Amino acid sequence: MAEYRRWHEQVWPGILESIHASGIEHMQIYQAGNRLFMIMEVNDAFSFEKKALADAASQEVQEWEKLMWRFQQALPFAQPGEKWVLMEKIFETNRPAQGGQ
Repeated sequence: MAEYRRWHEQVWPGILESIHASGIEHMQIYQAGNRLFMIMEVNDAFSFEKKALADAASQEVQEWEKLMWRFQQALPFAQPGEKWVLMEKIFETNRPAQGGQ
C-alpha cells in the first residue's frame, strides 16, 4: 500500500486530465486496511460508459491502470477485470441549519 500511496502523490498529468475531461469534478480515494474506497463528485456530462470508452482509447490510461493493478486486489464479487465496483449508500446525515440560517 505504501507504493500505491506514493504513486498517488505524483499522478501523471495525463491521468488527471483524463479524470477531469470525463466530468469528474472531485475524486477522493480512502484506504481502510487493504481496501480502497473512491468517492467521486461528477457533473452532468459524466457517464461510466463514456469514461470506460475514453480510458480504453488512451494508451497512457491503460499503462496507469496496468501499473495500479499491481497494488489492487479485486473484490470477491467483482466481475473479471473489474477493479472498482459501485457502492450503495445506506446512511447519510446532515446537521440541520441553526438559527434560521
